[in-house]
Amino acid sequence: MWGRHHSALRTGVMAQILNPLAAHIQTIKRRLIVIGATIVVALMVCFTFSGEMVAWLNRPFPNQLVFYGPTEALFASIKVSLLAAILVSLPVIFYQCWKCIEPALLPKEQRWGIPLFALAGALFAFGLIFCNFVILPLVINFFVSFGMDHDVTPELSVGTYIDFNVKFLLIFGCAFELPLVLTILARVGVVSAQVLAKYRKYAILASLILSAIVTPDATLFTMLLMAVPLMVLYEIGILGARIFGRGGPTEVSLPLDPDVPIGPAGHRVR
Repeated sequence: MWGRHHSALRTGVMAQILNPLAAHIQTIKRRLIVIGATIVVALMVCFTFSGEMVAWLNRPFPNQLVFYGPTEALFASIKVSLLAAILVSLPVIFYQCWKCIEPALLPKEQRWGIPLFALAGALFAFGLIFCNFVILPLVINFFVSFGMDHDVTPELSVGTYIDFNVKFLLIFGCAFELPLVLTILARVGVVSAQVLAKYRKYAILASLILSAIVTPDATLFTMLLMAVPLMVLYEIGILGARIFGRGGPTEVSLPLDPDVPIGPAGHRVR
């Protein structure tokens, strides 16, 4: 009798734990399906404009792009269309991510969710614009001019060229999130502006190493074109941490009586 009652009680407790978890997993799966379907639809739409997008990326290079394999032009068009589809789908992606984490946040924290997601999207877009209008023309003109100065005729394949452009665009789009990440970490108390400033020299070294790893060709010129903006973004992150970060820890006067218990939040209770 007691065994059956204990087993039923344990089953009820496990059901109370597992049912919300299963519902949450189902919600995540449903939102991932929505994100995937949105990207697929956007990809099909963007693919119809892939020729215009390839021509837009071809602006810094004066010659016509060529392809050396039967499928090279197709995969280059798919790659640039996929990048455009992800950009077009960003509002849906951010919204689904936000609705997934919203129940775990307090009402005070929920007010900051949409502005933070909008700011993240704006920073990512600004990184793409900066890369497309500033960095890529410098990089392509530098390497093409270097080859022409050595009496080599530039003839770039569309697959290699698009791959080079897409990698640079994604890298700079993600790199421009650095100030926001540092500001959020400072706001929640993980780091402070003083700590970030103290480890500035290590951040510079990390920027150089990271630039050498993630840049497509890892030459000194492209490495510096990546590392210098990272250093500037790090300084902007320090400024954001200084403005929006938490202040230093405040001292709380505690009673000296060791018999007075300590509450769960760390403050002594009388």
